[in-house]
Amino acid sequence: MKRNMKLLGLVILGVRLGSSLFASGQQGPSGTGSTASSGPVTIDLWYGAAVTEAGPPPANWKALQIIKDKLNIDLKLTALPSNEGDQDVKINAAAAANSLPDLFMVRRPVWQNIVKLGLIAPVDDLYPLMPNRTKIHYDADSRGFTTINGKSYGLASPGTIAKNEGLLIRKDWLDKLGLPVPTTTEELFTVMQAFTFNDPDGNGRADTYGYGAFIEINNFEEGLGRRFDPFFGAFGLAGTWNLAKGNAGLQVRKPGYFDALSYIKRMIDAKVIDPNWTSYGKDDFRAAWKQGRFGVMREQNAAFAAESNYAPFDKNFPQGTWIVIDPPKGPQGQQSVGVYTQAYRIYAVSTKAAQAGKGPAIARLLEWMSSDEGYYLLGWGEEGVNYVIGPDGAPTDKGLSDPAKAYTKPEIQPLTQLRNMVFYNSQAELVARYPTYKAATSGKTMSALTVLFDMQKRPWTANIGADTLPTPNADLKRFYEQGVQEFLTGQRSLDRNSWTAWVGEFDRMGGLDWEKAGIAAAEAGGYIK
Repeated sequence: MKRNMKLLGLVILGVRLGSSLFASGQQGPSGTGSTASSGPVTIDLWYGAAVTEAGPPPANWKALQIIKDKLNIDLKLTALPSNEGDQDVKINAAAAANSLPDLFMVRRPVWQNIVKLGLIAPVDDLYPLMPNRTKIHYDADSRGFTTINGKSYGLASPGTIAKNEGLLIRKDWLDKLGLPVPTTTEELFTVMQAFTFNDPDGNGRADTYGYGAFIEINNFEEGLGRRFDPFFGAFGLAGTWNLAKGNAGLQVRKPGYFDALSYIKRMIDAKVIDPNWTSYGKDDFRAAWKQGRFGVMREQNAAFAAESNYAPFDKNFPQGTWIVIDPPKGPQGQQSVGVYTQAYRIYAVSTKAAQAGKGPAIARLLEWMSSDEGYYLLGWGEEGVNYVIGPDGAPTDKGLSDPAKAYTKPEIQPLTQLRNMVFYNSQAELVARYPTYKAATSGKTMSALTVLFDMQKRPWTANIGADTLPTPNADLKRFYEQGVQEFLTGQRSLDRNSWTAWVGEFDRMGGLDWEKAGIAAAEAGGYIK
């Protein structure tokens, strides 16, 4: 890395970076930056493939001819390596040689370094040139994600679907026991007790629990993971990091963390949580709720409601019903399903491309990609050949005259390798991804998309950028995650004195340094709001 940075530093002397780079080249009739010819402008694009094993679009790909004929652009495509580390090496090597392509996908850590060296151009002047794409791809959060010192240095499109989990409860169990939907932590505790001890499934056996969970941890969703985040949210402490201005830092070092942990310990002591939470993996957890083992959980929309995932539960309990509910309010009225961040794909414009006057052509290309023609062609292929529009208004492979040419077939996937450049979680994409269906046994109409929208409207805590912050070293990570579990399982006594002593040990092992590094990175990235 140091060697790469040294090499990168050598090229900065030849780079001129300014807010009007896209106007620096004199424009010819085609907006190519050349006065000598009105021929097509060449744009070199390094893209992230949608299906890395499928291969690049063919030379006779229809989109390339349309782009040349309609946009006066000769588009040259290069797929980036599938492995992120290899991507970084390729981008860094090109930067070191001052040979970055005109437009390229880049991971944020590498992007930040290259911006500092002046090798990436600001793109503020491009947004007005592509009004439709800007409206659907580049909102305030997106532009903020790539803004440094008041200038946007990248085009960030949304990636994964945010807020796609929720707190679910067995409505049929509530009805059988005559209980209302709980709204507070105390009401939820009462419900969990009833689900555990009052035989909600009516089978005469003590085989149900109030809450089900397993440990699923990443670097921004707390030391116990996302399945427990609604309880920390009830105490205003969802997530690993607090990114609120004036209160930024690690949640585990906040005074209220002890109270949130104490609530979960109370659940365990009262035996209202499935005791297998420490040993369950994801598959075990999902098998358990489908077998009717517990009545409250945090789950992902498709993992719950997609046809193949819901089928076992439907077969076992055709009269069973889960509903999404608001996370419980804690003692101070706080509530949150948990934290959410938003993954973005950054496409950057090289300074060399900007200086060559290619900015307007790049904007023209991206705007076309977000037109109906470009969106469907790059996303699904040719209408009537690779897809048809179904009755719900979304592309489908059903009803094609030649099913072998369906966009879902492996042989056709090279035609949609650039779909990540046009997809933005639109209604068409979501309907195609989450079709409505009738459950086989119960006949209930089900839709993972309806569930998704319900989950997204619940209270959440924005944590944009938390997934990019420094992670603890292996020893500290182990101490942190094992420590909070040990307090819950009784290996450590959970009282104020023991908790304070543990936090002190956490700090001495590097916790305080980790927090300082995280705050510094969050401030540098503009994530503290």
